[in-house]
Amino acid sequence: MNKNNNRLTIQYADDHIVVVEKPGGLLAVPGRGPDKQDCIVGRLRKQFPECINQPAVHRLDMATSGLMVLALTQKAHRNISIQFEKRQVEKTYIAKLENIIEESSGEIALAFRLDPDNRPYQVYDPVQGKLGITRWRRLAIEQGQTRIEFKPLTGRTHQLRTHAAHLLGLNAPIIGDKLYGKGNEGESLHLHASFLAFQHPATNQVIDFHSPAPF
Repeated sequence: MNKNNNRLTIQYADDHIVVVEKPGGLLAVPGRGPDKQDCIVGRLRKQFPECINQPAVHRLDMATSGLMVLALTQKAHRNISIQFEKRQVEKTYIAKLENIIEESSGEIALAFRLDPDNRPYQVYDPVQGKLGITRWRRLAIEQGQTRIEFKPLTGRTHQLRTHAAHLLGLNAPIIGDKLYGKGNEGESLHLHASFLAFQHPATNQVIDFHSPAPF
């Protein structure tokens, strides 16, 4: 998944939806400025000219890799957006954390909000922040680091990154996280959207997709 290769890595496509594997380091949607126009949505439009203008029904952070579903029609977009709003979409992420996690599993419920003086950094704020809920399971301890499975029940900005790093969460930043951990320039964020399941907007059948973590 080379972000410099302008063709998307597609797992599934039909007349309604496309499921892609987003490389880390590539924006999900266009940002501000001409240097931030290369993104999943832009590349999708080039490969699927019939695509609607706003096909993204969810986003992954620029540094995060893994599965994204995009809609080709307004009807599909509306259908899947409602599934996300109602928390009917199942998502699983794999991450490697900087420290050793002693517990085997748990649930994190912490509220964060944007720090307007330090965008896009999120700060813990139990009063004005938006509550994020994450279930997690330890998969392995690997050379002083911990491989974790995350299942976010909500979709807050930087939810998994803040829940991993914060003292009230796992107190173990994700490897390669330059905002909340000790990530260095050029180091990849070890956070990958590895599983996605939802109802197909046309058939109503549950479909699921898997993508192994590249780390």
